[in-house]
Amino acid sequence: MDPAPETGLQHGTVAVIGGGIVGLATAYALTRRGRIPLVLEKEPALARHQTGRNSGVIHSGIYYAPGSAKATLCRTGRAALLDFCAAHDIDHDVCGKVIVATRSEELPRLDALHERGEANGIEIRRLDGDGLREREPHAAGIAALEVADAGIVDYGEVCRVLAELIVEAGGRIRTGVTVTSARPIASGRWIECLDDEPVAVSHVVNCGGLHADQLAAASGAASPTRIVPFRGEYFELRPQAEHLVRHLIYPVPDPEFPFLGVHFTRMLAGGVHAGPNAVLALAREGYSWGDIDPRELAAVIRFPGFRRLAARHWRMGLGEMWRSANRRAFVRALQRLVPDVQLDDLRPSPAGVRAQALRPSGDLVDDFDLVHEPAATHVLNAPSPAATASLAIGDTIAATVTD
Repeated sequence: MDPAPETGLQHGTVAVIGGGIVGLATAYALTRRGRIPLVLEKEPALARHQTGRNSGVIHSGIYYAPGSAKATLCRTGRAALLDFCAAHDIDHDVCGKVIVATRSEELPRLDALHERGEANGIEIRRLDGDGLREREPHAAGIAALEVADAGIVDYGEVCRVLAELIVEAGGRIRTGVTVTSARPIASGRWIECLDDEPVAVSHVVNCGGLHADQLAAASGAASPTRIVPFRGEYFELRPQAEHLVRHLIYPVPDPEFPFLGVHFTRMLAGGVHAGPNAVLALAREGYSWGDIDPRELAAVIRFPGFRRLAARHWRMGLGEMWRSANRRAFVRALQRLVPDVQLDDLRPSPAGVRAQALRPSGDLVDDFDLVHEPAATHVLNAPSPAATASLAIGDTIAATVTD
């Protein structure tokens, strides 16, 4: 017999667990469909983790397999995001980016990326070395792709506006509420919270980010994937070096990994970010080497998928750790793109942690992963370009929510 009382059921209310940009975009989409969202965020403020700790890039969709959810939702989400920013006076800049090949062995991958981007409907211009230097005078490369559709935005500001619109439409946002489970009951879901009153709702959307798999498991969802946290460390160029980067400069990515490699991003408020790398975080919210959660780390190490991934790619993993521990090594990676960058040009900037889903086989989940259950939707993998795609992801989820 279910111990949860039905008298507390809030008919028509959809609980969205997680106050990052995907959670807020989902709640906003629900209000546009006449639903009443209740956003539950464990932190004292919104957008504290992946949303508030990234490069702020509006992605074009060039990297993703044609027909995949990432490719489709990135393109539709990008258009929706630009319209949203224009409608609500949110500062943004569609400044474009260059993806740079620095060695001849990268040219086939650059060509493949060009073909993939065109298949996704993206406007791309191929540049030779001289063309690259016209666009980015201090960049080094033998060829590049110029992608006009890329840009930058403050996703924290997008979240602020989304939150205002949710509340104006009758939705509620509660911060400082840690959800521990969302168990099924006859008419919806019974949400248990740490140090807070439980609540019954018609439907739950789990946008828990770094903790989404744990929340799904505690709520009865059966998924073999696990979230493995990868820390991305950033530096910022000091003012005397900011002239070295005009817009966005990216390397040709390694197709074996979902990470794009260290790159340069000019920021809306001024300044240039350099990074991130990708090292295993020692806690789900491990923003530095000193942030260690022994229980969470042990769970990662015990997971067969992580051990298989580590055995397969240990050289790259050690290289990322070395670049984390040795700033000169980090600078050398940056100098492949912009040789004039020097060690003294960098100062530390806040790190981020990426929630990356991993299969027991050791394969990284490369696409968005939404798991639908009765009265529940779990977002189990939503790394980059989820911020760009957030409004489209929210619409997709909201369309599946029923009483």
